[in-house]
Amino acid sequence: MNYYIILALTLFLYMSFWFVVSLVKKRNDVADIAWGLGFVLVAWVSFFIIGNFGIRSILVNTLVSIWGLRLAWHIKSRNKGKAEDYRYLAWRREWGNWFYIRSYLQVYLLQGTFLFLIILPVIFINKNIGPSLGIFDFLGFIVWFLGFFFEAVGDFQLANFINNPINKGRIMQSGLWHYTRHPNYFGEVVQWWGLWLFTFNFFVPWLAIGPLTITILIIKISGIPMLEKKMANNPEFIEYKKKTSMFIPRPVKVLK
Repeated sequence: MNYYIILALTLFLYMSFWFVVSLVKKRNDVADIAWGLGFVLVAWVSFFIIGNFGIRSILVNTLVSIWGLRLAWHIKSRNKGKAEDYRYLAWRREWGNWFYIRSYLQVYLLQGTFLFLIILPVIFINKNIGPSLGIFDFLGFIVWFLGFFFEAVGDFQLANFINNPINKGRIMQSGLWHYTRHPNYFGEVVQWWGLWLFTFNFFVPWLAIGPLTITILIIKISGIPMLEKKMANNPEFIEYKKKTSMFIPRPVKVLK
Protein backbone atom coordinates (compact mmCIF):
# COMPACT_ATOMS: atom_id res chain seq x y z
CA MET A 1 0.00 0.00 0.00
CA ASN A 2 1.13 3.55 -0.72
CA TYR A 3 3.22 5.14 2.06
CA TYR A 4 1.07 8.27 2.31
CA ILE A 5 -2.20 6.30 2.26
CA ILE A 6 -1.00 4.15 5.18
CA LEU A 7 -0.22 7.28 7.18
CA ALA A 8 -3.57 8.86 6.27
CA LEU A 9 -5.41 5.72 7.42
CA THR A 10 -3.38 5.67 10.63
CA LEU A 11 -4.40 9.25 11.28
CA PHE A 12 -8.05 8.50 10.46
CA LEU A 13 -8.13 5.67 13.02
CA TYR A 14 -6.29 7.81 15.57
CA MET A 15 -8.72 10.73 15.32
CA SER A 16 -11.70 8.35 15.35
CA PHE A 17 -10.34 6.86 18.58
CA TRP A 18 -10.16 10.30 20.18
CA PHE A 19 -13.72 11.03 19.08
CA VAL A 20 -14.80 7.95 21.05
CA VAL A 21 -12.76 9.22 24.01
CA SER A 22 -14.62 12.55 23.78
CA LEU A 23 -17.95 10.71 23.98
CA VAL A 24 -16.84 8.79 27.06
CA LYS A 25 -15.38 11.89 28.74
CA LYS A 26 -18.27 14.08 27.53
CA ARG A 27 -15.86 16.84 26.55
CA ASN A 28 -14.55 17.68 23.10
CA ASP A 29 -11.47 19.53 24.28
CA VAL A 30 -9.60 16.21 24.45
CA ALA A 31 -9.04 17.02 20.76
CA ASP A 32 -6.45 19.58 21.90
CA ILE A 33 -4.49 16.86 23.69
CA ALA A 34 -4.81 14.60 20.65
CA TRP A 35 -3.35 17.35 18.44
CA GLY A 36 0.25 17.26 19.68
CA LEU A 37 0.28 13.49 20.24
CA GLY A 38 -0.97 12.92 16.69
CA PHE A 39 2.14 14.52 15.22
CA VAL A 40 4.34 12.30 17.36
CA LEU A 41 2.44 9.19 16.26
CA VAL A 42 2.52 9.95 12.52
CA ALA A 43 6.18 10.98 12.62
CA TRP A 44 7.35 7.72 14.18
CA VAL A 45 4.96 5.47 12.22
CA SER A 46 6.37 6.95 9.00
CA PHE A 47 9.90 6.53 10.37
CA PHE A 48 9.51 2.82 11.07
CA ILE A 49 7.52 2.08 7.88
CA ILE A 50 10.41 3.28 5.76
CA GLY A 51 13.18 2.07 8.04
CA ASN A 52 15.32 5.09 7.17
CA PHE A 53 17.42 5.43 10.32
CA GLY A 54 19.37 8.44 9.07
CA ILE A 55 20.47 11.11 11.53
CA ARG A 56 18.27 13.78 9.89
CA SER A 57 15.12 11.69 10.32
CA ILE A 58 15.99 10.87 13.93
CA LEU A 59 16.69 14.54 14.67
CA VAL A 60 13.49 15.84 13.05
CA ASN A 61 11.31 13.17 14.68
CA THR A 62 12.86 13.93 18.06
CA LEU A 63 12.09 17.63 17.67
CA VAL A 64 8.48 16.84 16.73
CA SER A 65 8.22 14.55 19.77
CA ILE A 66 9.60 17.18 22.16
CA TRP A 67 7.09 19.72 20.82
CA GLY A 68 4.09 17.36 20.70
CA LEU A 69 4.59 15.72 24.10
CA ARG A 70 5.19 19.04 25.87
CA LEU A 71 2.11 20.58 24.27
CA ALA A 72 -0.12 17.61 25.14
CA TRP A 73 1.08 17.60 28.75
CA HIS A 74 0.62 21.36 29.04
CA ILE A 75 -2.97 21.21 27.74
CA LYS A 76 -3.83 18.21 29.92
CA SER A 77 -2.50 20.03 32.99
CA ARG A 78 -4.31 23.22 32.03
CA ASN A 79 -7.67 21.47 31.59
CA LYS A 80 -7.47 19.28 34.70
CA GLY A 81 -10.34 19.94 37.07
CA LYS A 82 -11.91 22.57 34.80
CA ALA A 83 -15.03 22.67 32.64
CA GLU A 84 -14.85 21.98 28.92
CA ASP A 85 -13.02 24.68 26.94
CA TYR A 86 -15.27 27.63 26.02
CA ARG A 87 -14.90 27.03 22.26
CA TYR A 88 -16.26 23.50 22.46
CA LEU A 89 -18.98 24.50 24.89
CA ALA A 90 -20.17 27.13 22.40
CA TRP A 91 -20.25 24.57 19.58
CA ARG A 92 -22.08 22.11 21.83
CA ARG A 93 -24.88 24.67 22.24
CA GLU A 94 -24.76 25.91 18.64
CA TRP A 95 -24.84 22.52 16.92
CA GLY A 96 -27.72 21.06 18.95
CA ASN A 97 -28.94 17.75 17.54
CA TRP A 98 -26.12 17.73 15.00
CA PHE A 99 -23.47 17.98 17.69
CA TYR A 100 -22.04 14.46 17.44
CA ILE A 101 -21.78 14.22 13.67
CA ARG A 102 -20.42 17.75 13.37
CA SER A 103 -17.93 17.09 16.17
CA TYR A 104 -16.64 14.01 14.36
CA LEU A 105 -16.38 15.77 11.00
CA GLN A 106 -15.47 19.36 11.95
CA VAL A 107 -13.34 18.75 15.03
CA TYR A 108 -11.67 15.35 14.69
CA LEU A 109 -11.52 14.51 10.98
CA LEU A 110 -10.91 18.10 9.91
CA GLN A 111 -8.19 18.45 12.53
CA GLY A 112 -6.66 15.21 11.26
CA THR A 113 -6.62 16.64 7.73
CA PHE A 114 -4.80 19.76 8.88
CA LEU A 115 -2.39 17.63 10.90
CA PHE A 116 -1.54 15.59 7.81
CA LEU A 117 -0.83 18.70 5.75
CA ILE A 118 1.32 20.27 8.46
CA ILE A 119 3.46 17.17 9.02
CA LEU A 120 4.13 16.56 5.30
CA PRO A 121 7.72 17.96 5.50
CA VAL A 122 8.51 15.52 8.31
CA ILE A 123 7.12 12.40 6.64
CA PHE A 124 8.86 13.44 3.41
CA ILE A 125 12.18 13.61 5.25
CA ASN A 126 11.52 10.18 6.77
CA LYS A 127 10.98 8.77 3.26
CA ASN A 128 14.12 10.26 1.73
CA ILE A 129 17.66 9.88 3.06
CA GLY A 130 19.06 12.94 1.30
CA PRO A 131 22.57 14.39 1.69
CA SER A 132 24.60 14.56 4.90
CA LEU A 133 23.67 17.14 7.52
CA GLY A 134 24.52 20.66 6.40
CA ILE A 135 23.78 24.34 6.82
CA PHE A 136 20.03 24.00 6.25
CA ASP A 137 19.77 21.43 9.03
CA PHE A 138 21.68 23.74 11.36
CA LEU A 139 19.45 26.71 10.46
CA GLY A 140 16.35 24.56 10.80
CA PHE A 141 17.35 23.51 14.31
CA ILE A 142 18.12 27.10 15.38
CA VAL A 143 14.75 28.35 14.08
CA TRP A 144 12.94 25.41 15.69
CA PHE A 145 14.66 26.08 19.03
CA LEU A 146 13.69 29.76 18.89
CA GLY A 147 10.07 28.76 18.31
CA PHE A 148 10.14 26.16 21.07
CA PHE A 149 11.53 28.75 23.49
CA PHE A 150 8.72 31.20 22.74
CA GLU A 151 5.97 28.57 22.98
CA ALA A 152 7.23 26.77 26.10
CA VAL A 153 8.26 29.89 28.02
CA GLY A 154 5.13 31.77 26.92
CA ASP A 155 2.89 28.94 28.15
CA PHE A 156 4.81 28.73 31.44
CA GLN A 157 4.54 32.46 32.08
CA LEU A 158 0.83 32.52 31.26
CA ALA A 159 0.09 29.50 33.47
CA ASN A 160 1.80 31.17 36.43
CA PHE A 161 -0.12 34.39 35.77
CA ILE A 162 -3.50 32.66 35.55
CA ASN A 163 -2.90 30.53 38.64
CA ASN A 164 -2.43 33.65 40.75
CA PRO A 165 -5.90 34.68 42.04
CA ILE A 166 -4.82 38.33 42.07
CA ASN A 167 -4.80 38.29 38.24
CA LYS A 168 -8.38 37.09 37.74
CA GLY A 169 -9.93 38.99 34.83
CA ARG A 170 -6.65 40.68 33.95
CA ILE A 171 -4.52 40.40 30.79
CA MET A 172 -1.00 38.97 30.83
CA GLN A 173 1.41 41.70 29.65
CA SER A 174 4.81 40.83 31.13
CA GLY A 175 7.66 38.55 30.07
CA LEU A 176 7.37 37.47 26.45
CA TRP A 177 3.77 38.75 26.50
CA HIS A 178 5.20 42.25 26.68
CA TYR A 179 6.49 41.95 23.10
CA THR A 180 3.70 39.97 21.43
CA ARG A 181 0.11 39.21 22.40
CA HIS A 182 0.62 35.56 21.48
CA PRO A 183 4.20 34.36 22.09
CA ASN A 184 3.05 30.74 22.34
CA TYR A 185 1.30 30.86 18.96
CA PHE A 186 4.26 32.68 17.44
CA GLY A 187 6.53 29.95 18.77
CA GLU A 188 4.39 27.14 17.40
CA VAL A 189 4.40 28.61 13.90
CA VAL A 190 8.14 29.30 13.97
CA GLN A 191 8.88 25.70 14.98
CA TRP A 192 7.14 24.35 11.88
CA TRP A 193 9.00 26.77 9.63
CA GLY A 194 12.18 25.51 11.28
CA LEU A 195 11.27 21.90 10.51
CA TRP A 196 10.51 22.92 6.93
CA LEU A 197 14.06 24.29 6.57
CA PHE A 198 15.34 20.71 6.94
CA THR A 199 13.65 19.93 3.60
CA PHE A 200 15.85 22.47 1.78
CA ASN A 201 18.26 19.58 1.33
CA PHE A 202 15.75 18.10 -1.15
CA PHE A 203 14.62 21.27 -3.00
CA VAL A 204 10.89 20.44 -2.93
CA PRO A 205 9.06 23.82 -2.80
CA TRP A 206 5.54 22.40 -2.37
CA LEU A 207 6.44 21.14 1.11
CA ALA A 208 5.92 24.73 2.29
CA ILE A 209 2.24 23.72 2.49
CA GLY A 210 3.09 22.36 5.97
CA PRO A 211 4.17 25.57 7.72
CA LEU A 212 1.77 27.65 5.61
CA THR A 213 -1.17 25.60 6.88
CA ILE A 214 -0.30 26.08 10.56
CA THR A 215 0.43 29.78 9.97
CA ILE A 216 -2.97 30.40 8.37
CA LEU A 217 -4.80 28.34 10.98
CA ILE A 218 -3.29 30.23 13.89
CA ILE A 219 -3.31 33.77 12.47
CA LYS A 220 -6.54 33.72 10.49
CA ILE A 221 -8.85 30.91 11.65
CA SER A 222 -8.78 28.94 14.89
CA GLY A 223 -6.02 30.42 16.99
CA ILE A 224 -5.64 34.16 17.46
CA PRO A 225 -9.03 35.31 16.06
CA MET A 226 -11.08 33.09 18.39
CA LEU A 227 -9.04 33.98 21.46
CA GLU A 228 -9.04 37.72 20.80
CA LYS A 229 -12.78 37.68 20.12
CA LYS A 230 -13.25 36.27 23.62
CA MET A 231 -11.26 39.16 25.13
CA ALA A 232 -12.54 41.90 22.83
CA ASN A 233 -14.65 43.69 25.45
CA ASN A 234 -12.02 43.66 28.18
CA PRO A 235 -10.83 47.32 28.65
CA GLU A 236 -7.35 46.12 29.64
CA PHE A 237 -7.11 44.05 26.47
CA ILE A 238 -8.23 46.99 24.33
CA GLU A 239 -5.28 49.04 25.61
CA TYR A 240 -2.94 46.08 25.37
CA LYS A 241 -3.97 45.54 21.76
CA LYS A 242 -3.19 49.14 20.82
CA LYS A 243 0.44 48.98 21.92
CA THR A 244 1.49 45.33 21.55
CA SER A 245 2.19 43.39 18.38
CA MET A 246 -0.36 40.70 17.58
CA PHE A 247 2.14 38.08 16.46
CA ILE A 248 5.77 38.96 15.67
CA PRO A 249 7.61 40.13 18.83
CA ARG A 250 8.67 43.79 18.81
CA PRO A 251 9.01 46.67 21.27
CA VAL A 252 5.70 48.08 22.48
CA LYS A 253 4.28 51.24 20.93
CA VAL A 254 4.34 54.39 23.02
CA LEU A 255 0.75 55.63 23.21
CA LYS A 256 0.27 59.40 23.05
